[in-house]
Amino acid sequence: MRYLLVAALAAAGLVWLAWLRQRYLAVIVEGVSMVPTLRPGQRLLARRAAGVTGDIVVVRNRDRLMVKRLAAREGERLPAVLGGGIVPAGRIAVLGDNPSRSADSRQFGLLPASAVVAVVRSVPSQTSQPKGS
Repeated sequence: MRYLLVAALAAAGLVWLAWLRQRYLAVIVEGVSMVPTLRPGQRLLARRAAGVTGDIVVVRNRDRLMVKRLAAREGERLPAVLGGGIVPAGRIAVLGDNPSRSADSRQFGLLPASAVVAVVRSVPSQTSQPKGS
């Protein structure tokens, strides 16, 4: 009887983990493209969703995941740094919060809307400096 209970709990745990993986993505920030909002090494939890303009999103660009800010979606006006105009159907524009150190839509252009993998839902507070530093 105990074996069946352990097996049932293990199976339930695996189902729960599979459900979480389908809905959430854990990300570790690499690079400085999102400084000062995000720092290298910072851990983020992102929900698999499309996002709205202004959200911090995880996008896939050429088999690489990147954390950027969703600057404009289809039908919206592009920011001036991207030349203005309207985003065409099925496309998005992304920008880093650190423009001088970010590879984003200014370099690689608009991405397909399907490139959004997840939306960052919780940005942990920055680690505070010890007193006297």
